[in-house]
Amino acid sequence: MSKRITPFASRYCSTLDRRKEAIRHKRPGLLRRGVVLQHDNATPHSANLTQQWLQRYGWEILPHPAHSPDLAPSDFHLFGPLKRHLGGMAFKTEDDLISELRNWFDNLDVDFFRVGINSLLSRWQKCIDLHGDYVEK
Repeated sequence: MSKRITPFASRYCSTLDRRKEAIRHKRPGLLRRGVVLQHDNATPHSANLTQQWLQRYGWEILPHPAHSPDLAPSDFHLFGPLKRHLGGMAFKTEDDLISELRNWFDNLDVDFFRVGINSLLSRWQKCIDLHGDYVEK
């Protein structure tokens, strides 16, 4: 397998840099206590550049079984409500879409995210009980 740096890994590391700064400003003590990140095994996430970034900052990665979108909060908790919200809307420009997305995210209650994150524990346990099979069939 090639050890080259892909532009996608570089972009992902830039995204992680922005997340790190957001955490530093919003939750200052969290970076000292440690960050636990869940991402799948997509190439940008598993690239050497990304792994080096994660090691440098000491971020812990939750393991993510291959082909398990039912363990990603974005897949099982976020995309459904977002799809329902956007259903039937039409946007003239990309900026209009981005504006609507920002508005939707800005108006979500913090409990929306807490529920999605907290449901991970039971979903992980179910995946373990099913010996790695899909949680939802």
